[in-house]
This record gives sequence, structure tokens and C-alpha cells, in this order.
Amino acid sequence: MRFLGIDYGTKRIGIAVSDENIILAFPKGILLNNLNIFKNIGEILKTENISEIVIGESVNFKGKENIVSKEIKTFISELKDKFNLPIHEQKEFLTSVEARRHQDFGGQARRFQKKKEVDDSAAALILQRYLDRINN
Repeated sequence: MRFLGIDYGTKRIGIAVSDENIILAFPKGILLNNLNIFKNIGEILKTENISEIVIGESVNFKGKENIVSKEIKTFISELKDKFNLPIHEQKEFLTSVEARRHQDFGGQARRFQKKKEVDDSAAALILQRYLDRINN
């Protein structure tokens, strides 16, 4: 039994999975948000033995829903229809910023390197926050 963490984006979707004890979250990968997204998520659900999904709830600086919130609600509805699994929302405020902050750019070369995509790390942060909440 594992949980799947999702950092929803209009172009990319970050994916993370928990360990079997549902204590730790690990980045799994980044999927393109295209016509194959539900097929690709379905494959991960099956191969990773996922029993529940945690998705980031997008809010603005005042804690209110933002532009992406409506798309996330639609995405959650489609996930429920296609996979019939429990879905939980976890506030994801600034998880991508936090994930970028923890990237290793290699010291002095930092300003010259292209920024790495961090959507899967953001998904792991979302999932880890949820796991910490339910385990405490």
C-alpha cells in the first residue's frame, strides 16, 4: 500500500510516491500534462500499488484559491471518475520554490546552469506534508 503525490501544473505534473509504510515520500518523475496523462498515471498506480492520492491544493498569498485551483478541481474530478481511489488535498504553497532552493547546482557554477525541473520534488514535499500530518 502506497500513496501517490501530485504537483499539478498546466504543462507538467510532478509525481511522488510514498514508501510502503506510508511514512516517507520520494520524487518519482515528471509527466507531461497532455492527452496521455491519465493513462500514464494509471500505469504508475498499478506498478506502484497505489491505494490513495494526495494532490496539491493551489492557493495565493492570502490563502485563497488562485487561477490554477479550478483546473485542479477538474483534474481531481477526472481522477476520481477514472480510478475510484480516495483523493486528499494538501496545501502546496511555495513547494516549487522550496524544491528549487534545495537543488544542488554545484557551487560556483550555479548561476550558469539551467534550472532543473523540480515538479517531482514539489510533489514529494506535498506528499510528505500530508504523511506527516496523518502520522502525527
